[in-house]
Amino acid sequence: MSAIATYTRRELMVVAAGREIHDREVVFVGMRLPLLGFGLAKATHAPEAVGLFENGIIRDRPAEAFIYTMGDPPNIAGALACVGLLDVMSLLQQGRVDVGFIGGAEVDPLGNLNTTWAGGEGRPVRLPGSGGGQDIASLAQRTVLIMEHEPRRFRERVSYVTSPGHFPGRRRGGPATLITTLGVFDLRQGRFRLRSLHPEVSLAHVRAATGFAVESDGTPAVTEPPTQEELAYIRHADPQGFWTGDHRGKGGD
Repeated sequence: MSAIATYTRRELMVVAAGREIHDREVVFVGMRLPLLGFGLAKATHAPEAVGLFENGIIRDRPAEAFIYTMGDPPNIAGALACVGLLDVMSLLQQGRVDVGFIGGAEVDPLGNLNTTWAGGEGRPVRLPGSGGGQDIASLAQRTVLIMEHEPRRFRERVSYVTSPGHFPGRRRGGPATLITTLGVFDLRQGRFRLRSLHPEVSLAHVRAATGFAVESDGTPAVTEPPTQEELAYIRHADPQGFWTGDHRGKGGD
């Protein structure tokens, strides 16, 4: 299926998130863009993936109507199971979750995430905190991070480690991929390496927006744009652009 020229960067982030999900995997879905990424993967290349939600919902098919949060009625209707938080968290402890999605306010080169405090000058601001992020980061077989790409968010050392990245002696999982508004990055083995730049984004732009060194092997690849099929699903699932509706230009914000 051919790619389409007009899309938003958030739509491209949803596509990149969906492509991180493999068929038959158990996915800890999370909120915002991963909600759409899971549904996109199910509708295209991973029809047998299973989604877990922190409130205890387990789904083997996408919600049939738009959802703002994981607790919305369309996410409950047609669910495979509606259990409890401890039930889905126990699957993490058992090592049965293949991939989990997490967002953050700050990230560092090791993939540590801060969702607890926003620092800077003046009085620190209390953020929502961990939720299930620390459990996902520690216990999933791999994690995919997804966030806006801004200098204040990409720091040599995060202000507070809410969700751990790579550290000595880690036995399971860790951050594998970071998807941002500028590109896709490989975080495996504690390296922060550029995998691909989004269309019309330069390596200089990425380095200027990142508070630490970014590794790049030769000429960076370009993130594959959405196909007609992928974009049609996203716009059906998010018709008002609540999660993805920034300015629609070629790769634009």
